[in-house]
Amino acid sequence: MQGKKTYQEKLFNQFRLSERVPEDNFYRRLHRAIDLNFLYKTTQKFYGSSGQKSIDPIVFFKLCLVGYLENITSPRKLIAHCSMRLDILYFLGYDIDEELPWHSTISRTRQLFPEDVFESVFIKVFELCVSAGMVAGHTQTIDSAPVKANASMDTLELKVPEEDLEHHLRQIRNISNRDKHTPLRQSKENKADKNQQTLSASTKELQAIKSRNTKWAKDQDARPGAGVKGSRYTSNKTHYSPTDPDARIIVKPGKARKLNYLSQLTVDTANHVISDIKAYHADGKDSQHLPDIVKRVKQRLWKSQLVWENCVADTGYSSGENYAFLEAIGLKSFIPAHGTYKGGPNGFTYDKEKDHYTCPEGKTIPFKKVFIEKKNNTKKKEYRGSKQLCIDCPIRTSCLGKSAQEKKFTVTYYREEYQRNIARVNSNQGRYLKGKRQSTVEPVFGTLTQFMGLNKVNTIGIKQANKCMQLSAIAYNLKKYMKFIEKRTKSGAGALVLYFSLKNTFYKAIKSLLGPSKSPKILSV
Repeated sequence: MQGKKTYQEKLFNQFRLSERVPEDNFYRRLHRAIDLNFLYKTTQKFYGSSGQKSIDPIVFFKLCLVGYLENITSPRKLIAHCSMRLDILYFLGYDIDEELPWHSTISRTRQLFPEDVFESVFIKVFELCVSAGMVAGHTQTIDSAPVKANASMDTLELKVPEEDLEHHLRQIRNISNRDKHTPLRQSKENKADKNQQTLSASTKELQAIKSRNTKWAKDQDARPGAGVKGSRYTSNKTHYSPTDPDARIIVKPGKARKLNYLSQLTVDTANHVISDIKAYHADGKDSQHLPDIVKRVKQRLWKSQLVWENCVADTGYSSGENYAFLEAIGLKSFIPAHGTYKGGPNGFTYDKEKDHYTCPEGKTIPFKKVFIEKKNNTKKKEYRGSKQLCIDCPIRTSCLGKSAQEKKFTVTYYREEYQRNIARVNSNQGRYLKGKRQSTVEPVFGTLTQFMGLNKVNTIGIKQANKCMQLSAIAYNLKKYMKFIEKRTKSGAGALVLYFSLKNTFYKAIKSLLGPSKSPKILSV
């Protein structure tokens, strides 16, 4: 007989959410695995003693984690999604007839809590991974990637010099019609401070921008697509974003200019657990951020009783100062040297003891002085031979050129550190770690940007962007942790580890009672 289902709502229902969510459900297992009760004490000082009750801090963080686990960055869409999922309601601690917090509460609470609170949750999850044996600690890989800022290139405004803007622009720069008047999209509020709105670039830097703009100016406004974002030449020296002053213009070869933040990521090579993540201004070099990253990661690993030995990164982190810094704190660097690095002129031999170079004709080029190069603010050594030394040299023309009278060149102050690092990079271990870096940190970045809500930050300001990156990393580590303990439980490895741990504890307890002379014999099972 054919059945026909007729739906009619009941006046009373007997329904238990815990009975409808399966035991092996991800969010049910996550609910059992993570304990965030410490947040009540951590966030107590940010609330008053009277008034309407705000959102539970644990519920707030769980909602944020769900958003990044489900790749949903819009608070409005997140609340709508959670209200339709029984397992997420169970994870949040809400019943089916309870109303979820208003979506704007998520944004306001995220602004209320400082970065330290988000950092404490990240550390809590990282310690979970450490306790599960997922983090080895000895080798950490570092890389960076741009993350889109929540600001449009169309709202960019020109920085104002001390003299008249229009007069200055006619003298210094060739600009498009879009820059002469108002922005294509006027910002509702200018959030930039005075320093950001004022030109701080030197005349030399502005002159370099002028030469680039000259090439663009001839067909900049006439060519097809001139009104599209990124079609004009813009620079952080001459433009700023009034919507998000912390965002910076960045460009990759073959791609349009965009406003971004720079995400610096550190990953442990054992099980690809993220050990650190932080937002930086996108106009800075990777090598400038390395000391700050290393200090933070080293302290975190030390607190977890892990020893860091190898620091692996790409060429962007290469500098003599960084090599010397890593050696000073006992870390081995595996960072390929920059392509512009040379230990000295080609064909010249260096004498380490006497600190001089010998040219192909056997003449000595002595050391003269140590100085700071202004262009890159790097420490260098100058070597210079006298005019009499080179006047009768048979290779004078090819060595000095037409105008120079004496041989003069500079070499990095950290030549020995460079050489030791290059030797490590070219060793068997260095080649292995290069492949390890490419298969570790780069896939993690791909996962965060494509599947964990880090394609674009939906906040304003570098502090808020840092919170977004930390939440994405927390969600990633939690997912890794849940998958790891599930595999270990199925394979029986967890029970085996527990057995040997109890066995060793029992052995030490008996040994301490009997004394060192009478050690008990433990029978193997």
